[in-house]
Amino acid sequence: MRAFRAGERWALGELIARHKTAAYNFALRQVRQPDLASDVVQDAFVRVVQGATEFRESARFSTWLFTIIRNLCIDHARKQVHRRHPSLDAQRPGEDGEGPTLGDLVPDPNVRIDREAEGPTLRKRIQTAVDALPDEQREVFLLREVANLAFKEIAEVTGVPENTVKSRMRYALERLQEALAEYEELARTL
Repeated sequence: MRAFRAGERWALGELIARHKTAAYNFALRQVRQPDLASDVVQDAFVRVVQGATEFRESARFSTWLFTIIRNLCIDHARKQVHRRHPSLDAQRPGEDGEGPTLGDLVPDPNVRIDREAEGPTLRKRIQTAVDALPDEQREVFLLREVANLAFKEIAEVTGVPENTVKSRMRYALERLQEALAEYEELARTL
């Protein structure tokens, strides 16, 4: 970031290359729409460029970036409250209430056969379990597990004490363990 602020344009490319995957994964888990997650990440990097002079060198770049992404996701969620029609990326109605999106219907050629039978059910159960977490716990869980941020960085991103972050993570893990207990044996065999 220091090099970019000094006018070295290559440095922005390096920052994007280093952080784009984790940033996208975090945004995707928050907004649950691939195209929207891409837009959020793109907007975040635009804000990085626009706000380069505001970056504090005492902070980690990833902490600043995930704070920007978090705020963009919160802004999106607020706008969704007023939306009158469903997104094309939203789940389609199915027999059990919610069906797959078009993206979910594309098969993954790299899936192992032993996982293929349980895969769709397990994926849906994991997503449901993560979605069922209270907002504060889900946010901490995603920042830790998807974005790979340290607890101290999560505290900076969310604006709560580090011990509160750790408590939220512990409660999230306990809830997930409860919700997914029936798959514990399957996880040991894979």
